[in-house]
Amino acid sequence: MNADAETAPTDELLFAVDEAGIARITLNRPKARNALTFAMYRGLVELCERIEADRAIKAVIVTGAGDKAFAAGTDISQFRSFDKPEDALGYERFMDRVLGSLESLRVPTIAAVAGACTGGGAAIAAACDMRIASRDARFGIPIARTLGNCLSQNTLRRLVSLIGAPRVKDILFTARLVDAPEALAIGLVNEVVEDAAALQARAVALATLLASHAPLTLQATKEGLRRIAQEGAPEASEGERPGDDLIVMTYMSEDFREGMEAFLAKRPPHFKGR
Repeated sequence: MNADAETAPTDELLFAVDEAGIARITLNRPKARNALTFAMYRGLVELCERIEADRAIKAVIVTGAGDKAFAAGTDISQFRSFDKPEDALGYERFMDRVLGSLESLRVPTIAAVAGACTGGGAAIAAACDMRIASRDARFGIPIARTLGNCLSQNTLRRLVSLIGAPRVKDILFTARLVDAPEALAIGLVNEVVEDAAALQARAVALATLLASHAPLTLQATKEGLRRIAQEGAPEASEGERPGDDLIVMTYMSEDFREGMEAFLAKRPPHFKGR
């Protein structure tokens, strides 16, 4: 597999940043239900690197073009050349890199899901910090009745951290799709709205709210939770406790001083992310 060498055509992976510092990534293959090619996955990694380097970006919305699908998984034709163990292992390690890049972004990420969110699409949504769904959204990874492959340990970890092992087994073993009301009930999504138009409006409103909050607080919270969920997280060195670096980063920041002064002066704080 040579997915690492491919780059996504710009018309299949759209990217924009507004004046408020909200970035939008749009999976743009609506005729293929936004199924992802290896090039699109590589493009996601590159966009994550770009977002990480741009301190003006404060929140990210990931969505699919149209109202039929967020993403219907990986484009199956991409697998036809797989004929040796290295192809399978290379693909899953590549996917761990893609999803890990999204999961470890310093800024909050919101998956705005309308229609089908399956396979690799569901994995992308699970790697985001928050998920909003329209009422017609459907989630699932039906590989037990379709491809016959499996998920990596890291992808399973993300799903288990969201909904617990028993529900992950239920969804994967039965290969069923979870509708939006059930997804909300089990904690797979944070909110359900009526339709695609309401979905986009709510995603922007939520991203705007998050962009107004202390960036270092959000970053430290994200990273702390990621470490807790991660299997085999490294031990802190002697004399330190896990998360000490995150505590120092926030308490010693200009933003913390600004927050205190603003609170005492009874004015809104002006956070700069440093």
